[in-house]
Amino acid sequence: MAGDGITAGRQRSRANGSAAAAGGLRVERVWTTEGVHPYDEVEWERRDVVMTNWRDGSINFEQKGVEFPAFWSVNAANIVTTKYFRGAVGTPEREWSLKQLIDRVVSTYRDAGEKHGYFATKADAELFDHELTWMLLHQVFSFNSPVWFNVGTKSPQQVSACFILSVDDSMDSILDWYKEEGLIFKGGSGSGVNLSRIRSSKELLSSGGTASGPVSFMRGADASAGTIKSGGATRRAAKMVILDVDHPDIAEFVTTKAREENKIRALRDAGFDMDLGGADIVSVQYQNANNSVRVSDEFMRAYEEGGQFGLRGRLDGSVIEEVDAKKLFHDIAQAAWECADPGLQYDDTINDWHTNPETGRITASNPCSEYMSLDDSSCNLASLNLMKFLTADGGFEVQKFVKSVEFIITAMEISIAFADFPTEKIGVTTRAYRQLGIGYANIGALLMASGLPYDSEGGRGVAAAITSLMTGTAYRRSAEIAGVVGPYEGYARNAEAHKRVMRKHAAANDEIRSSNVVATAIVKEATKQWQNGIKIGEKNGWRNAQASVLAPTGTIGLMMDCDTTGIEPDLALVKFKKLVGGGSMQIVNQTVPRALRSLGYPEEQVEAIVEHISDHGNVVDAPGLKPEHYAVFDCAMGERAIAPMGHVRMMAAVQPFISGAISKTVNMPESATVEEIENIHYQGWKLGLKALAIYRDNCKVGQPLSVAKKPAAEVAPAAEASPAPVVEKVIEYRPVRKRLPKKRPSETVSFSVGGAEGYLTASSYPDDGLGEVFLKMSKQGSTLAGVMDAFSVAISIGLQYGVPLETFVGKFTNMRFEPAGMTDDPDVRMAASVMDYIFRRLALDFLPYETRADLGIFTAKERATQVQAEAAAEAQAASADLAGMAASAPVSAPVGAANSEAPAPEAEKPVPVSIGSSTELLEVVMGQAADAPLCFTCGTKMRRAGSCYVCEGCGSTSGCS
Repeated sequence: MAGDGITAGRQRSRANGSAAAAGGLRVERVWTTEGVHPYDEVEWERRDVVMTNWRDGSINFEQKGVEFPAFWSVNAANIVTTKYFRGAVGTPEREWSLKQLIDRVVSTYRDAGEKHGYFATKADAELFDHELTWMLLHQVFSFNSPVWFNVGTKSPQQVSACFILSVDDSMDSILDWYKEEGLIFKGGSGSGVNLSRIRSSKELLSSGGTASGPVSFMRGADASAGTIKSGGATRRAAKMVILDVDHPDIAEFVTTKAREENKIRALRDAGFDMDLGGADIVSVQYQNANNSVRVSDEFMRAYEEGGQFGLRGRLDGSVIEEVDAKKLFHDIAQAAWECADPGLQYDDTINDWHTNPETGRITASNPCSEYMSLDDSSCNLASLNLMKFLTADGGFEVQKFVKSVEFIITAMEISIAFADFPTEKIGVTTRAYRQLGIGYANIGALLMASGLPYDSEGGRGVAAAITSLMTGTAYRRSAEIAGVVGPYEGYARNAEAHKRVMRKHAAANDEIRSSNVVATAIVKEATKQWQNGIKIGEKNGWRNAQASVLAPTGTIGLMMDCDTTGIEPDLALVKFKKLVGGGSMQIVNQTVPRALRSLGYPEEQVEAIVEHISDHGNVVDAPGLKPEHYAVFDCAMGERAIAPMGHVRMMAAVQPFISGAISKTVNMPESATVEEIENIHYQGWKLGLKALAIYRDNCKVGQPLSVAKKPAAEVAPAAEASPAPVVEKVIEYRPVRKRLPKKRPSETVSFSVGGAEGYLTASSYPDDGLGEVFLKMSKQGSTLAGVMDAFSVAISIGLQYGVPLETFVGKFTNMRFEPAGMTDDPDVRMAASVMDYIFRRLALDFLPYETRADLGIFTAKERATQVQAEAAAEAQAASADLAGMAASAPVSAPVGAANSEAPAPEAEKPVPVSIGSSTELLEVVMGQAADAPLCFTCGTKMRRAGSCYVCEGCGSTSGCS
């Protein structure tokens, strides 16, 4: 079908005298060297990849002798090996070299391009092959994950990461939705759907009964998603559920996840394991989807005016109920304050930038909200690494960027010619409209390295200019391709609307404020690209209905060794770096010294500032650093976190130059109020965003709690011991029983578990260590009483021989059998069994707080006061640091000039053994918990990437890019 469409398009183009007469695209050399294959330009090395679970040390994956360029980091090589190499490990079919991976993908693109007539000559096809290979090899860009999973394999050639489905008001359609989502998750992607066509629970069925409503059908889809790991074992399913603000069930939809979050809190306080991935979290509903409300301009104007807003029936569109717009908007903010859901999508803004309105409205998005297009459609993504275009003197390689966008758009367009799709409906729509999603990563690092604050007019100007240049070039290339193989199938009926949107983009480009020479040069080229693209498009049409999005770039960002993902700023100034041969180091981000040199600091001051950041995790009071330069080093988290509106303003600066939208979450401090969230939602609409989601720190229960920052002496690793001398004699140590004295302190607790009553007597050594327990349940002489007596003796002897109490606690808590249920103990409200209760009670009575914190066992009071305790500890630690600096900080005077070629000081430090990711390292630096889930694969804390999370250890993501 795809081949026929392209052939027909080609014939039409030639008949119209378009660029097809040239016989295909000409390819210019940009990155490669004539006569030298890209693989021959780099040094290759063999490595062993061994991935372990950070928590228990078990090996998750092992492949020895894999081949990568020497300049690829350990992390990038590990992720590519574990995620993207195909074939069973240990078999000859298993890929073992990056060359094989790149060749598998690039050769497929080249062959399809030649087959379908994209290239003028075989020489052009070969040069395209080499240029694409060079760019992938040198981490200039990356395709989205499904390309690496599937292209060139025996699997279906699914290349798209983003899907939008549709659901109608019928049971057949709803069941089709469940099935289609499952197929998409299986292929390694995510999907979104708008449920607003389903009639509300306030409307009648044809049989006379009341409809279930969309929220009830969300339960089934949520349960299905929870059982499917996307891409086999690659990551959890990712999904988006949307409801229009005028749907009669909107109030129920808004509070759905907030109610479940309250349930999670109650169950956690009762002793259940409610962490993400915990044994009991599966009992909670609606946790596998992001929820968003589609708000209209009509609703937002009613909010501004404080008026009423009508909720409309799905069958005839009549108003069923009128609600207070201000109250509903406040309720949305309240729910987001409680659990971060729902987000907002601004319907009229989205459809005002829609190139295909004659075909249908845009009603939904993918899970991360960057792809917005027609129902039953898909989009394949690719992202540029912007740091590859930053020159040593702070300039931007504009022409290389333009040519790189040409290569990538051409490759992405070719992929639709051979791609497979999970459903026929999606295949038909995608082939007819050919939506693409070029984007970028590392804008945060580029701005910092250039000496520009992320939250500044200068930073926003550069970001807007680059985004405009990228999308303008992409559409210009799309128009050129249309001259070779014809415009997209749905272009004719949408031609005027498509041209109108192109003019809107070009007009927005003219409004960019360029405050420096670099931004001015980029805007100048962007203006040229838009003008030429519109001129060529007027003649040829465009090959693609959409061209660009800003995706999370989670796994592929790690593959490209990017410091920052998508449009995000830097997470923090210190990062976690894996080393060849094992181990890890804490280093200051390399963008920091580069930024300092860009700002004119001499090398001696650069070294002193980097050392300060290494010690303190921030730039406050760094020796010699001017306070007016602090903002350059502001990050998403830490001492100087970027204000929420700083994130919103950056999104607003680049949104007019994106075909789709932006995957990004606006982080807000825990102290943020509902009214502040409401204002952020309102400002997102006023500033022209298409979608907006917020996250308030610590609003979700499903995060592992961490204790406050420990003194440096506690977290620093012990000095390496000298090698032990070889001894011939083997000494065998045996445990010695330490009996309790005749007279010892004890206490007895009466308890009730699920209605079964008993007594627990615990005796201690005089130095306050548990040494004996007695359990009494049922009458003396009964079987249960005998078992309890025997169990008590076994535990007591174990304690007296030195078995730590925490070992018993770890083994017997969460053990499940009857009787179980409610207890009469305010600190342990629910117990999975009598054993579970007994050892939780013993832990509370005899274990120190630090040990219990590791086991997740807290008193009711501790749960309520933990956050305050952490804040107090952080303030105390900060005061101590400031006092120390005041007494001993050296004064660095400028000596000599800055040298941009000097090696970057890394200020490397061994990472404490309990840290497994940059997020966990940041927790130590900040002295408080970071809101991030644990990776389902390797157990480390993930870090945010757009509106999703990515694991630095293994590359797993919670999203769809």
